[in-house]
Amino acid sequence: MKKLIAYLTGAALLALSSAHADTLKICAAEDELPYSNQKGEGFENKIAQVLGDELGKKIEYVFWSDPRYFLRDFLDPGLCDVVIGVDAGDPRVATTAPYYRSGYVFISRQQDGLNLKDWDSEVLRTAKRIAFVPGSPAETMLRAIGRYNDQFNYSQELVGFKSKRNQYVKYDSEKLVREVASGRADIAALWAPAAARYVKASSKPLTMTVIPDHQRRADGEPVGHHYSTSMAVRKDDKALLAQLDKAIKNRHQDIVQILEAEGIPLLDGDAATARP
Repeated sequence: MKKLIAYLTGAALLALSSAHADTLKICAAEDELPYSNQKGEGFENKIAQVLGDELGKKIEYVFWSDPRYFLRDFLDPGLCDVVIGVDAGDPRVATTAPYYRSGYVFISRQQDGLNLKDWDSEVLRTAKRIAFVPGSPAETMLRAIGRYNDQFNYSQELVGFKSKRNQYVKYDSEKLVREVASGRADIAALWAPAAARYVKASSKPLTMTVIPDHQRRADGEPVGHHYSTSMAVRKDDKALLAQLDKAIKNRHQDIVQILEAEGIPLLDGDAATARP
C-alpha cells in the first residue's frame, strides 16, 4: 500500500512538473497599461508572447492589482515564475541581462516650441503647471529648482486628493499626458515607457524630450534619469534565468520592434539621445 501511495505521489509530481515545463507563468498587472492588462493589450504582454514562442511554452498569467507586494505575494511563493519588467540588478530577485534602456522625458505641445533641455531650462521656472508622479526623479528635481511646493496641490488634484497612507495611489500616465495635450498643464515629466503610447496617440501633436542622466539635486548629488529594464525570476531559479537570457538574445530584434512600435525612446548606454 505504501509503495502504491509513493508511486501515485511520484506520478502526480511528475505530471505537475511536466505540465509546468510546458507553461511560462508570468506575474503581470491586471490593469497597468501601457505595460499589461487582462486583455493582453500592454507592450509587456506582447513581449511575453515572444518569450513563450521562443521557449515553446504556453503563457499563463497570474495577475496582481497592487505593485507594492506582488514580488512577496506572487513571485516568492511560486505562484508565478517570471516578471517581465524590473530594474536591472533589483536585489530582491535574480535579473536577466537588460533588454532595453530608456529614460524620463519632458512632454510638451509642439505648437508651444518650448526650449526644454534639462532641469535648468528656464521654462521650468515659469511654467504654470507641471505634471509628475510623486516619488519619481521628477519630484526630486522639482524640489531642487524650487517648484515642488507650488505644484503640490495640482499633483494631489490629479488623483482626487487621495492619501497614499496604506493604499496604492495610481497616477495614470494617460491622464497626465492628456493634461498637457489639453493645455491644463504646460509640461509633464514622466518615465518614457509609461507615457510614449499616449504621446503617440494624442490628437494634439506632442514632443518628448529625453532628460539627460545624472541631473543634480539641491545638494549636488546626482539624480538618475536613465534606467535599464530586465526580466526577473526567484533568486534560486538559475535554470529559468539562463533560458530567459538566451531567449532575450535570440529574439532581441523582435523585442526592439515592439518597443519602437510603442514609441519608447531607446537609449544606448548612458547616451541622452534616442536611437532612430
